[in-house]
Amino acid sequence: MRALLINPAFPKFFWSMQRLCRIQDCKSSTVPLGLITVAALLPPDWQLRLVDLNTGSLTRSDWEWAEVVLITSMGIQRPNFLELVRQAKALGKTVIAGGPHPSVMPEEVMALGCDFLVRGEAELLMGRVLEDLKQGKTGIVYESAEKPDLSLSPIPRFDLLKPKDYLSMAIQTTRGCPFDCEFCDVVSLFGRKVRTKKPEQVLAELEAIHRLGGVEEIFIADDNFIGNKAFARELLEKLIPWMKERGEPFCFMTQTSVNLGHELELIDLMTEANFGTVFIGVESPDEAVLQQAHKRQNVASPLADSLKTINANGLSIIGSFILGLDGETPGTGDRIIDFVEDANLPIVMLNMLFPLAKTRLWQRLEKEGRLRNELVEGWVFQNFPEMDYYCRLFFQPSRPEEEILEEFYRMIDRLYEPAAYLGRAYRSILAMRPTRAVMAANQGRPLAPAGPRRQKSTGDYLNDFRRFLRLSWSLGVKSSARRQFWRQLYGIWKQNPSRILRYIRICAWGEDFFLFREAMRRHKKRLAPTEKKPQLAPAPS
Repeated sequence: MRALLINPAFPKFFWSMQRLCRIQDCKSSTVPLGLITVAALLPPDWQLRLVDLNTGSLTRSDWEWAEVVLITSMGIQRPNFLELVRQAKALGKTVIAGGPHPSVMPEEVMALGCDFLVRGEAELLMGRVLEDLKQGKTGIVYESAEKPDLSLSPIPRFDLLKPKDYLSMAIQTTRGCPFDCEFCDVVSLFGRKVRTKKPEQVLAELEAIHRLGGVEEIFIADDNFIGNKAFARELLEKLIPWMKERGEPFCFMTQTSVNLGHELELIDLMTEANFGTVFIGVESPDEAVLQQAHKRQNVASPLADSLKTINANGLSIIGSFILGLDGETPGTGDRIIDFVEDANLPIVMLNMLFPLAKTRLWQRLEKEGRLRNELVEGWVFQNFPEMDYYCRLFFQPSRPEEEILEEFYRMIDRLYEPAAYLGRAYRSILAMRPTRAVMAANQGRPLAPAGPRRQKSTGDYLNDFRRFLRLSWSLGVKSSARRQFWRQLYGIWKQNPSRILRYIRICAWGEDFFLFREAMRRHKKRLAPTEKKPQLAPAPS
């Protein structure tokens, strides 16, 4: 059987990181991990061809070659996903669909003629799909009330990817999260029980990536890496010697909850295993808002102190914030700005609240009659022009919409301003301890030796130099903050030199935020003279 696996195109959004991809000579920030995991569940005698529309194009010969087509989709990929399903059926292909969006919206996908749809995780279901496919059945939606034991999950087919196309490769060590934030869809998709792979499975996946070569960054795409702290500790204790034996080939990034700030031993294990960055949902500096959203893990102790502890001990933070949550009061956006500046968080993801389908937030707003169905369906069925979908509320908020929108514009304008961004980057690096090697040298103690590192070729060094030149031209010559960039680079070289590469990397991340800020300014200017939105009454509290 010849199977064509398709990852639909993403529109421009936060994680596209198009400028960073150009600096790094790659095409996409996001690896289709779910798709290559499903590929590993297919019969070994099948011929497989993967097309990621974020790194390449789909040709007529791809369609003609395929007998069966497997397509995944996140919600944001939906417009292209639906078009691909229509195209595949018009060409007479058997279509198998899965992923987060088909899992929560199966009816519309099946209405397009999809033959098989897998809701949720595929490990317990693909056997049934393949048997029904063999028997010629069609029009079936598969779902299991049981969540799979992740020891059944195979090593993803990393060999189907071109590693140099991506900012990083990805693996997953757990699914599920013990917390139950109202706006998050993790619990509805994967449950509150944190299911884990065996450490040996994780190391086998890393070994498969290591054999591919050319990979330095790995994103551990867990919903909460420390959701099961005992497992995280066990994994790290086995990962550390594995990394040292191979000359520490990888640097890791993952997602965690903010209570990592109280786990100094765990932070130390993570940095020893060469973790560099963690993504944390901060959401709001207001405790009442966090309580109402059931984000109670963020109010257990002072939030800014936890973040500063994580940064000081060697992990950079990507902080995510949401505007538009119930219980907000005027000036919430300004308090977020002040919080970000005080906590020295250079990389921040700023969001307007969006009610994800089937979450408890969605269900509550629907029950209260606050969902704006025409906008929700509009977002689902089409792309709004340019930045428009970032600046809309798809529900009736608890305070005036114009007030929220103005604060959102102000947050983006101030936090993504180059000088402000670079200032936070500088302060965060100066507050961070030196690398483990430098600390050991300063204390006169030996550091556990690592195995031989891969020798960089002349081409590798030239590529690194070209990347630095691109960033230097953009930030060190063209930018309004060019003098600040060079002054701070010198300051870090003098005061915390072992972290200078971390600083340069954070600066490179900022390139996309600066472009986003300019695009949002243009968007606001375009709307100002023509679009006067009616002032909506706030929802009853």
